[in-house]
Amino acid sequence: MRLKKKISVLDQHDKFGFWGGKFGGNYVPETLKKPIYDLEILFDKLKKDKKFLKERDKYFKNWIGSPTRFIKLNNLTEFVGGAQIWSKVVSDANGGAHKIYNATVHCLLAKRSGKKIICGDTGAGYAGKMLSMAAKKFGLKCKIFMGAKDIERQQPNVKAMKKNGAEVVPVYSGSQTLVDAVSECMRFWVANCDTTAMCVGSTVGPNIFVRICGWSTSQISRELKVQILEEFGSMPKKLKLYNCVGGGSSSFGFWNEFMDYDKKQVEFIGVEAGGPAKSKRHAAPLTYGSKIGILHGAAQYVNQNSDGQIEETESISAGLDYPGISPLHCFLKDTKRARYTAASDEEALKAYQIVTKYENLRPSLEPSHAFSVAIKEAKKLSKDTIVIINSCGDAYKDRGILEKKLGKKYVKSN
Repeated sequence: MRLKKKISVLDQHDKFGFWGGKFGGNYVPETLKKPIYDLEILFDKLKKDKKFLKERDKYFKNWIGSPTRFIKLNNLTEFVGGAQIWSKVVSDANGGAHKIYNATVHCLLAKRSGKKIICGDTGAGYAGKMLSMAAKKFGLKCKIFMGAKDIERQQPNVKAMKKNGAEVVPVYSGSQTLVDAVSECMRFWVANCDTTAMCVGSTVGPNIFVRICGWSTSQISRELKVQILEEFGSMPKKLKLYNCVGGGSSSFGFWNEFMDYDKKQVEFIGVEAGGPAKSKRHAAPLTYGSKIGILHGAAQYVNQNSDGQIEETESISAGLDYPGISPLHCFLKDTKRARYTAASDEEALKAYQIVTKYENLRPSLEPSHAFSVAIKEAKKLSKDTIVIINSCGDAYKDRGILEKKLGKKYVKSN
């Protein structure tokens, strides 16, 4: 298994939709084969259509607010010592997170296909909030499936979805988290695919949804590459890109434009959710050596027991609380292009405290996982090493959790 250069990773799948011959595919019921085929034809046509690309770029710039900032975290760099620490502040995007890129593209595709309704899944509420925003923008009815546990812990985003006119459907099955929300969303689409488009909120699911999401969030690295060259004059000789990894949409989008660089020059570090320090549960299938299984229509590394049943995950971060992982990341792991590790709940909270103490930045609990590992590793790196963390979401949605864990006074002061 190897990664090809000068060919987009998104296009390095075989005719059956597998990356590396074993990750991805289309494990779907017969009723979905036709709508998935139609979506593939539409997307593969429009992604080369200059008029469509112009329309996409117009909304990315004028509605989402691209490009988002690329800033040096001077105070954090001085505190940590070692490498220079920078951040791509994707949370500056309209709505406060990277999910807006994927939601916008899916709504544009839905409009082109003549669908009047769009459904989607959400965990942290980012994907749901962004889809509700985009649906409202483009005049579509919106239905969001969300685990009951996540609804309780991510109330700010739930309120935003409802304010945007979306119907939020609580999912009470299983662990009542993201994995169950995706399942229920897909069941709904099976029964309503003639009138409804579906937006999968990450680079997971059947092949076409992985590709659409990865193509959409790659806007992050397209911007970042330009910003790096403008800032440094050339690509740094020692560049490390840190990103949290749940389903894998923000991390793939953060890395994609740098794939062809040697990993000794540009290294990718993905940080999964290690869960509570004293718990055996986690959402880190790549870090802890999970086996390949089938989840939501795709083959991937997935947390499972000896009987092949999906195991429940646990993480303080609703957006990373997923037992599987994008086929793209499975491919990047096995080709050794990316390195994966994990941060515990406690480590993510500590990183949030450090970042907000030294910088005017409030990363949500998802990117706080990436900040945790980046801060630890930056201490040991040379001053000519450039560390960049994707701050892909704002902590506004987490204020209830942060208040409970860190105290009301601390949260208010940040």
